[in-house]
Amino acid sequence: MAPVFTTVFVAFIAIVAGLGLHLKPYLQAVGLGKTVTPVGNSKCRTLPELQACEKVVLHEPSGHLWLACSNFEGRKHWTPALDRLDASRRSTDDYVARVDPETNTVTRMKLTSFTEERGLSVHGMDVVPSEIDPTILYVYLVNHRPPIHGDATRIGADSVIEIFETRQGSETLEHVRTVHDPEVIITPNDVMGSSDGKSFFFTNDYGIKAGWRRTLNLLLQLSGGSVGYCHLHTGCKLAARNVHAANGIVKGRGANETVFVGDNVLGDISVFEKQADNSLVLTEVIKTGIAHDNLAIDGNGALWTAGLSDGLGFMLKQFKEPPAKIASSALRVTVNHGVGAFYGEKYKIDKVFEDAGELVSGCTSAVYDSTKGRLYMHGLASPHLTICEL
Repeated sequence: MAPVFTTVFVAFIAIVAGLGLHLKPYLQAVGLGKTVTPVGNSKCRTLPELQACEKVVLHEPSGHLWLACSNFEGRKHWTPALDRLDASRRSTDDYVARVDPETNTVTRMKLTSFTEERGLSVHGMDVVPSEIDPTILYVYLVNHRPPIHGDATRIGADSVIEIFETRQGSETLEHVRTVHDPEVIITPNDVMGSSDGKSFFFTNDYGIKAGWRRTLNLLLQLSGGSVGYCHLHTGCKLAARNVHAANGIVKGRGANETVFVGDNVLGDISVFEKQADNSLVLTEVIKTGIAHDNLAIDGNGALWTAGLSDGLGFMLKQFKEPPAKIASSALRVTVNHGVGAFYGEKYKIDKVFEDAGELVSGCTSAVYDSTKGRLYMHGLASPHLTICEL
């Protein structure tokens, strides 16, 4: 029996060692063993009227911010992306807010023509001016509805994408359509809307909603995520498959057909080119080395991402009582025109902001207004909006 035992033991050690090598870059990216170095946080203020806003979008023409907000208790019990699936204790008061940073005026948008009895459970969001009339804005929202039948802890959320329409200066959002396709809209995290008000791309962070298979997927960090595409006239389809931990999604500026998708565990940014049939072809991967959440493009074309400096804390500690302070950062990614470009460093990655969690805790959105030199940050369970002058 000794040879058999030895063989089994050696095989076990080999498996453990293999898993260790496989998981090492993920553990490094989520902050294991890293030291937080404060930067860019000397000229900041907070706006406590807004809490638990997972996504922030800047409307450049007006300088206004749009935010998808909830409250701490609601996020604690109902955040499908983090396997928090107690639907009975979810927030019933989620909302979309518009903020004028010059006056600190917060407008909580009223919903019209929205008859969904399960209400809104917001997550990712996009706000896009109409291609016909830029004063018309289309608001795309991820809505994690609880299931009508069955236990959410076993079957997950019944998630959809909501489309609303509004005008600049209005205080109402008129509901246009609920897009529901459980075969394609599986675990939506973020959404990238179009200017036609009819189509959008979105990320599925993992391919499984709930249960032991999802847990195994998370533990082994399998590539079960995807990017989907929907059009109101033609339906939904998967545009890119096997996208690891697909989270934030954003399009390049202007007529650029580049689409960026962030990996919220490994810290990679996948660069896709949109095809004529609205499928996505992977062209390259930008490695940041830091787990991150949502993405944004500023007025100069720089790519920004909300860095999870303490990714493990974000997953394990932020819903403790009292809430833990989770270190956060903001990264700027630009094309490298320096000496490093000659050595294959195509992109320059700058950590523009980092904080131990005092000013920004568990940042999931970092948006930069290049005309005002102002950085806006918020998070899934953060207690306030943070505004920093850079």
